[in-house]
Amino acid sequence: MTVSLTDSTSSTSTTQKPVRAIGLLSGGLDSMLAHALIRSQGIEVRAINFYTGLCIVETQRRLGRRRRDGSIPANEALGAAANLEMDMEFIDISGPDYLHLITHPRYGYGANANPCVDCRIFMFQKAKALMEEWGASFVFTGEVLGQRPKSQRRDTLRIVERDSGLTGRLVRPLSAKLLEPTIPEIEGLLDRERLLGFSGRTRGPQMALAREMGLTEFPQPAGGCCFLTDESFGRRFHDLMARRPERNLAEEEVLLLAMGRHFRLGDSKLIVARNELESGALKRFEPGRHTIEAIGVNGPVALAEGTPDEGTRCRMSAIVARYGQGRTHATVTIEWRAPDGSSERHEVTPEREEAAIEALRI
Repeated sequence: MTVSLTDSTSSTSTTQKPVRAIGLLSGGLDSMLAHALIRSQGIEVRAINFYTGLCIVETQRRLGRRRRDGSIPANEALGAAANLEMDMEFIDISGPDYLHLITHPRYGYGANANPCVDCRIFMFQKAKALMEEWGASFVFTGEVLGQRPKSQRRDTLRIVERDSGLTGRLVRPLSAKLLEPTIPEIEGLLDRERLLGFSGRTRGPQMALAREMGLTEFPQPAGGCCFLTDESFGRRFHDLMARRPERNLAEEEVLLLAMGRHFRLGDSKLIVARNELESGALKRFEPGRHTIEAIGVNGPVALAEGTPDEGTRCRMSAIVARYGQGRTHATVTIEWRAPDGSSERHEVTPEREEAAIEALRI
């Protein structure tokens, strides 16, 4: 099978209304291939990327983090659009409705804090509204049957299609031949024979197709770009939810869960920056929290949540001292600034028992 990125063969004549489709472009290889396949049939595609506030790479960009080689992490969706020579729209869905979905998922979580089924339904509901607004005939995505254990099973794909209101209008071009024909295929708007039958977790067929299409620049598979799929973030998320019967989550807390080292000491939590960049970023979260810093030696900024008693404050101070340049000193002075503006100092011996620290880490 040969597919050209510039193939403009269409099932419609020049006198007919062009066939339109809404495509979700994540920036990964699968979504790039899906867009190339649909466009190769002469379909007019509107590429969209939903911003959830939980993309790892985009968060690193916003925090100003750099890779080991000093470069700034690239936005993969923008890179994909550039490689495909097409426009793309960012749509921000990182509001209260999305946060409620994360904390109250109808279909539960995956291995960590990822409500993938509910998330897909939410996104496709938004895509359906755009489809109707733009006069498009269908929505498509780069999902591959059986590639992800929770969200891409055959039964789950049907649930997402049904609950999003896109029954018959949601096309998965990479696995279409293994799924029931969709309305645009039945109506002849899409040539089913030019769609594919990929399945499973192997990436070989996608890589081969990319070479055939001349796609040479795309991110390597890395298990997803969402903090909710990250094991460490998931532990912190579930730790927080376990202490909130109402299961509410503020937008600022999403970024805070992604930063620093987190420790649980009773009902209080300690967050210690991992580098200078995070120390600066943590300062924006000081309101309503205790701020902790070493005096006289360089060290990280730390925040404490809750109402830690004196013993807990001393223990937290020892942990903060352990991560600064005073870690080898006999004692380090640690200053606490309370939310009400008052301050106090503790003279502590830096915590040196790694096992003791790890026992508190979230």
